[in-house]
Amino acid sequence: MRLIDALGYSLPPAGLVSILHRASGVVMFVLLPFIIWMFDTSVTSEITYSQFTSVFGAGVGFLPGWIFKCVALLLIWAFLHHLVAGVRHLWMDATHAVTLEFGHQSAWVTLVVSLALTAALGLKLFFF
Repeated sequence: MRLIDALGYSLPPAGLVSILHRASGVVMFVLLPFIIWMFDTSVTSEITYSQFTSVFGAGVGFLPGWIFKCVALLLIWAFLHHLVAGVRHLWMDATHAVTLEFGHQSAWVTLVVSLALTAALGLKLFFF
């Protein structure tokens, strides 16, 4: 199969949600050191908390603060998408709702809800 042929396929929403569910799990695993650093510096003391918040404003070294905000936003998306997609899978398993129509509709709901929640928290992260 050639690469050009593979680019012509359209993925159904359920397939996209499934791939993004796996990708969000990988993102959370890869960013685990960042998560641990954020938790440790935010709860150790008032001094480390002020250092933690200054990273998102002033940055560290040659890296500006918006890069850390983008990494945090990626982490927020990964967590929210993984959570919403996981609830979707649990709902489908618990209720045996495995019809094609339900899979299609719940995939769209998963995408919209996870992106809307990410946008809301992203606004909070970047502007407030």
